[in-house]
Amino acid sequence: MAKAMCSLGACLAVMLVVLAAAVAGVGCSIVSYDGRSLILDGERRIVISGSIHYPRSTPEMWPDLIKKAKEGGLNAIETYVFWNGHEPRRREFNFEGNYDVVRFFKEIQNAGMYAILRIGPYICGEWNYGGLPVWLRDIPGIKFRLHNKPFENEMEAFTTLIVKKMKDANMFAGQGGPIILAQIENEYGYTMLQPENIQSAHEYIHWCADMANKQNVGVPWIMCQQDNDVPPNVVNTCNGFYCHEWFSNRTSIPKMWTENWTGWYRDWDQPEFRRPTEDIAFAVAMFFQMRGSLQNYYMYHGGTNFGRTAGGPYITTSYDYDAPLDEYGNLRQPKYGHLKELHSVLMSMEKILLHGDYIDTNYGDNVTVTKYTLNATSACFINNRFDDRDVNVTLDGTTHFLPAWSVSILPDCKTVAFNSAKIKTQTTVMVNKTSMVEQQTEHFKWSWMPENLRPFMTDEKGNFRKNELLEQIVTTTDQSDYLWYRTSLEHKGEGSYVLYVNTTGHELYAFVNGKLVGQQYSPNENFTFQLKSPVKLHDGKNYISLLSGTVGLRNYGGSFELLPAGIVGGPVKLIDSSGSAIDLSNNSWSYKAGLAGEYRKIYLDKPGNKWRSHNSTIPINRPFTWYKTTFQAPAGEDSVVVDLHGLNKGVAWVNGNSLGRYWPSYVAADMPGCHHCDYRGVFKAEVEAQKCLTGCGEPSQQLYHVPRSFLHKGEPNTLILFEEAGGDPSEVAVRTVVEGSVCASAELGDTVTLSCGAHGRTISSVDVASFGVARGRCGSYDGGCDSKVAYDAFAAACVGKESCTVLVTDAFANAGCVSGVLTVQATC
Repeated sequence: MAKAMCSLGACLAVMLVVLAAAVAGVGCSIVSYDGRSLILDGERRIVISGSIHYPRSTPEMWPDLIKKAKEGGLNAIETYVFWNGHEPRRREFNFEGNYDVVRFFKEIQNAGMYAILRIGPYICGEWNYGGLPVWLRDIPGIKFRLHNKPFENEMEAFTTLIVKKMKDANMFAGQGGPIILAQIENEYGYTMLQPENIQSAHEYIHWCADMANKQNVGVPWIMCQQDNDVPPNVVNTCNGFYCHEWFSNRTSIPKMWTENWTGWYRDWDQPEFRRPTEDIAFAVAMFFQMRGSLQNYYMYHGGTNFGRTAGGPYITTSYDYDAPLDEYGNLRQPKYGHLKELHSVLMSMEKILLHGDYIDTNYGDNVTVTKYTLNATSACFINNRFDDRDVNVTLDGTTHFLPAWSVSILPDCKTVAFNSAKIKTQTTVMVNKTSMVEQQTEHFKWSWMPENLRPFMTDEKGNFRKNELLEQIVTTTDQSDYLWYRTSLEHKGEGSYVLYVNTTGHELYAFVNGKLVGQQYSPNENFTFQLKSPVKLHDGKNYISLLSGTVGLRNYGGSFELLPAGIVGGPVKLIDSSGSAIDLSNNSWSYKAGLAGEYRKIYLDKPGNKWRSHNSTIPINRPFTWYKTTFQAPAGEDSVVVDLHGLNKGVAWVNGNSLGRYWPSYVAADMPGCHHCDYRGVFKAEVEAQKCLTGCGEPSQQLYHVPRSFLHKGEPNTLILFEEAGGDPSEVAVRTVVEGSVCASAELGDTVTLSCGAHGRTISSVDVASFGVARGRCGSYDGGCDSKVAYDAFAAACVGKESCTVLVTDAFANAGCVSGVLTVQATC
């Protein structure tokens, strides 16, 4: 087996290139492109970028996230711009806190990195309503993302606003800033392919390009996934799990990959999608083998959907995305480190990849060698696209072993410096830690407060009345998840009925004469259901109150903005035992958006709120209940989470900061892909997922991120929960997320580095040092041939240290173990 090692000279050369880039920074003033790459100040450049969305983290997190991205070998950061976050109400703007987009780009500049500005303003991004403000629907004659003045006027106004802010801050490359690319529109193909929209879509997409170019930003404009009808003055790019086979359908356009999906988002009813490290490295190596020049990870740090920002519907609060930096900003190993090694090798080959001649040679089916030559130098890629067999490839007299579904990179066409399937970086298993401070959370002292439902139990007070059942999104302008539909009817004598409600809402609570008579939520993907509840009416006036709820708005699909939510149209009926119905659909309905607690802002814990506590006992499994407790911030700098096990559905706040929606009672489905994970073969997500899923049969999300900037040190922190459906907060706990087990595998002659991270934690023990581990995974290895020599070497070098490096020598196998792959496991 060929060893995946570079010569001393080659390694030094790589280090010098990386060091020079770090010292010089990445500032430029002129950005252009040709068929090979972006050209920055006259030089073709490889750009390795990662998406970090500023609203999905906090300003206090930004410098560390960007620093880790740069240390991981990235030279650019990409982000969307979130229109509905910046303009939640028409001409009322928000550029504060985690929406301070200029500050975010200044942090990128401070780190000496490039930036890619994706204005959109439609973004998809699993963000509520795809980033478009719901108030757009109030504008007469508007049609989203088609050729019409009402939409184009608003889109141009917002685009111009963002461009002006960036220009005023000198953020574009021509001003000495970091922005080298800007994007207008996003993934437009779905709309364009609808037959009834083709002409309007054509006019709109060309208008977008013309409008963007009139902004005079001095950098190229791009459009993602715009392979059909590409305007002549923009650059189209690829999004997807793989883009090595994609080429722009225009000449003189560089091959750019704006979204390389590092994993996938998660719905409330789904397990976690884990894209194997080997597969993503394979995809990146293949892309650069096939003339790629700009690649962006979507996501490099996914983060958190704070507040009501998660789209979907039914997308979780966590937007972890299996990214190289996890939801909390910790390194996800081995993905982070393996890709870092790949980036280092690619950047060392930048000149030859972007200027050299190239030739692709097929070595039979699914095996290709690409050789780049420039002057007297050469660099080679060898790929093995078989997903079921390893191959040997002889190149210039040397035979190289390639595992299935892998790419080897040889910067000198002789020695393998990197193979996508051979991971040398450690694997880190993150665990939830309970410390002395956190043990207090096991005995929280709770107080509680009922949500005041009384004002909504009649139809006498509301914002307005209509003799029809209205659509929820337009009616609320998405200022709340909730909309009350209320009506009344006179009834002679007592009567028994079935209340029938047809709804396109996501959930529904039904009250009759002040009593909860039914509740139901829709299964994911089928947001139409019928609630049927037995009810009794009394003589005289009877009141029916229906609370419709949404769980994030759609963010993708053709005309997604027109898909309804709520009890629009109904029907709403009372059906008696004979089948006769009283149709209430055209009754006089009184409307009110939101809950009383939202208007009172109970989550801010203002003085005057009447919290109840009866000898430390609280009601449980009680719908529409607010709970409050306090806790001390865990010591140190480790990531903090609140564990909401035992609760049903609602929203959580810490010190007035929304952690987002919670729904731990929603258990992930048991899908076939949960039972095995093989990196070999095409990775797929959503309904096609057949491998590498975790968490089947478990709560879709149990842990909720509490950024350190939300916490107060040395004083009580307030946790407030709004439990909508009825749960038990007695098991709620505050924890930290820390490194548990760290593991690595290596061949003889390799060096192994183990690390417990950046917060001062040290290695407490070495647990496994074995050749040929038989089964298990990091944290639970079993079997194999133990090597006492290897164990002693790692114990001596690592125990008590934050990190350690050990050379794997022939002596490690002298204990009777057959030479092969050594696996080491340690505990932090």
